[in-house]
Amino acid sequence: VHLVQSGAELRNPGASVKVSCKTSGYTFTRYYIDWVRQAPGQGLEWMGKIHPGHGETNYAQKFQGRVTFTADTTTSTVYVELSSLESEDTAVYYCAPRSDLGIATYWGQGTQVTVSS
Repeated sequence: VHLVQSGAELRNPGASVKVSCKTSGYTFTRYYIDWVRQAPGQGLEWMGKIHPGHGETNYAQKFQGRVTFTADTTTSTVYVELSSLESEDTAVYYCAPRSDLGIATYWGQGTQVTVSS
């Protein structure tokens, strides 16, 4: 399984950001993909998941209304878009496909998102 995430982003407060995660080496439409982030000095924070096969999404309550997951089956790529950014959204964002184990098994290299004026 190979995962390639988009590059680092710098945004002003109130803006939006969209991060991509291109996958290969497994059946893209078979498993959920989690999005997880890690702020400086903090632990991992689960943002939600998407099933590229049927499009089902499940967002953590904290991000409801502010986050959108999408999947492009033609390129085996998933996206996370986060709006109304605040400085507290500064973090490294990871995509993490699941496997038959039912948990996030593979991890992208991470995308640094920095929110600063």
